[in-house]
Amino acid sequence: MKKFILGLFSLFLFVGLFAQSKYDHKEAFNPQFYPYPGNEVRTASGEPGSKYWQNRADYKISCTLDTAKHTVSGDVEIFYTNNSPENLKFLWLQLDQNIYKKDSRASATTTEAGGRWANAKFTDGYVIKSISSEYNGKTYVPKNITTDTRMQVWLQDVLKSTGGKIKLAIKFEFIIPERGTDRMGQLKTKNGIVYEVAQWFPRMCVYDDIQGWNTMPYLGAGEFYLEYGDIDFTVTAPSSLIVAGSGELLNPQECYTAEQMKRWNNAKNSDKTVMIRSHKEINDKNSRPSTPTTTWKFKITNTRDVAWAASSAFIQDAARINLPSGKKSMAISVYPVESMMREGSTIKDGWQRSTEMVKGSIEHYSSKWFEYPYPAATNVAGTVGGMEYPGIVFCSAESSGTGLWGVTDHEFGHTWFPMIVGSNERKYAWMDEGFNTFINGLSTEAFKNGEFAEASFFGDPNSSFMVKYTFGEKMDGLYTMPEVIQQDNLGVAAYLKPSQMLNSLRDIVLGKERFDAAFREYINRWAFKHPTPWDFFHTMENVAGEDLSWFWRGWVFNTWKVDQTVKNVSYKNDRPENGAEITIETLEQMPMPVTVLIKESNGKEQRIDLPVEIWQRGAQWTFSVATTSEIKEVILDPDKKLPEWNRDNNTWKKKGF
Repeated sequence: MKKFILGLFSLFLFVGLFAQSKYDHKEAFNPQFYPYPGNEVRTASGEPGSKYWQNRADYKISCTLDTAKHTVSGDVEIFYTNNSPENLKFLWLQLDQNIYKKDSRASATTTEAGGRWANAKFTDGYVIKSISSEYNGKTYVPKNITTDTRMQVWLQDVLKSTGGKIKLAIKFEFIIPERGTDRMGQLKTKNGIVYEVAQWFPRMCVYDDIQGWNTMPYLGAGEFYLEYGDIDFTVTAPSSLIVAGSGELLNPQECYTAEQMKRWNNAKNSDKTVMIRSHKEINDKNSRPSTPTTTWKFKITNTRDVAWAASSAFIQDAARINLPSGKKSMAISVYPVESMMREGSTIKDGWQRSTEMVKGSIEHYSSKWFEYPYPAATNVAGTVGGMEYPGIVFCSAESSGTGLWGVTDHEFGHTWFPMIVGSNERKYAWMDEGFNTFINGLSTEAFKNGEFAEASFFGDPNSSFMVKYTFGEKMDGLYTMPEVIQQDNLGVAAYLKPSQMLNSLRDIVLGKERFDAAFREYINRWAFKHPTPWDFFHTMENVAGEDLSWFWRGWVFNTWKVDQTVKNVSYKNDRPENGAEITIETLEQMPMPVTVLIKESNGKEQRIDLPVEIWQRGAQWTFSVATTSEIKEVILDPDKKLPEWNRDNNTWKKKGF
């Protein structure tokens, strides 16, 4: 009876100890992961299928900037191609300027909540002066319904599937907001206003094989999901202004003086920054053409959007970008004098270094991942803290040094996500901001031998403080729409944690070679296309040769934690020279591989890398170690690569040591 009671007590003690762990191996390694099989549109291997399709939107736009009224008025012709297998009875367009209206959904929600995307002042949004449709040789005024930031256009005849083409012509006007959800606006400087103009023309919503029409309203935090095409656009403005825009400037000889054209052509062939208009020329009337207005003509191909900026205050410089194929592009910067000089003194590492930073960033990403596809890369100093558009980015005019490198590199990193790889930013911020934050880390290490590789804004992501914040109960998960994520959590849930996830996948699970090959293949497969999270998962698994469902389940779809501990150390026949057995345990729900450092009393050390499969049958794992003396210390994750929830229990020490 005594033995039975002792055995029962031991069983209860074991169950009690085991119950301390929250880990469920059957849930972590559940074989059912993918919600649907591959098909002819999106394959099970993660590639676009033989019948993959996406619609196309080409634009021809002409606009005029009125600096007295701060308005943009324009005409846009949209050439829309329906490559889908369905006939379309109506079309949906995005009217993003309507976010700034007092009665917009964003004003009722985002503005009330405050923060980065709140409207400081209201405008009238778009004034749509006219709209017409041309299809099968017939031109008519279509019925249209505007709801907040979207317009539905009903067609008289269905737009035929698999190649049907239609033309929409829209006349529009809007007031440039002073502060446009930190993505556009006006900056007043001593030499004139810097206008940053984006989300400025009616654009097509995406019609895809996943959801049909994607018509989520623009509320501020969620960014954009757009079709690809070619865009020609012109900006007419007073000649005292310099205009910078997405893509190639087609008529520089009409926009610059003869001297500036010499400098422009020199910059095209120079690895060093060439000044096109210096700070000493800002107030020199001879530094601009004498005509009342100038029309700047731009073109960019295979793009999802365009943006532009204009100011009489702009200093401008440029340099050549060298691409792996041998092609060339141009790095261009425009900025007010306040961004390089204050109180007569030159700012250390101010905007005079912007072009150098643009060049370094673009050349790195082009070499490592995918070649930069545009003829120019322009950095604009203005009121916007940091925002990306194809071929042009807006960065804070007040940035310098590490801050200027960080924001410049981040915004141009967005060229790859989501300008090249066109994921749905309205739903999956982690595929946009997170992937970009990840590649930014590698770029920062590479630029000028890590000149600006200081501690990030978030600090060490694996520090105890950051782990408690990143994996805490109040943190939103990655698989959460931007508008649903709490504002204070967005920096972690959209930027830091997905970047941390990819670093863990690269450094701990796959290794750099396999990860880089798979990630590069993902970019190549989905360049200028619309991948889903599942396309990314499929590609990484198929190219790397690993079932990573356990990884995505823990990092993306749940808010699980990593907490591994040393449970016991014993010796075979109680003799250290016979070898030891070490038992480790995972206390939380996320399984991860682990490195074990074993230190013996005679000074011998061993490192053992254990794969994630050790956690497939339960929360504990016992493994043998060949030892020659007593073990004095066992350390899990000695290099601190894992986001350990409780690092205090990662170390076992023999008493007396």
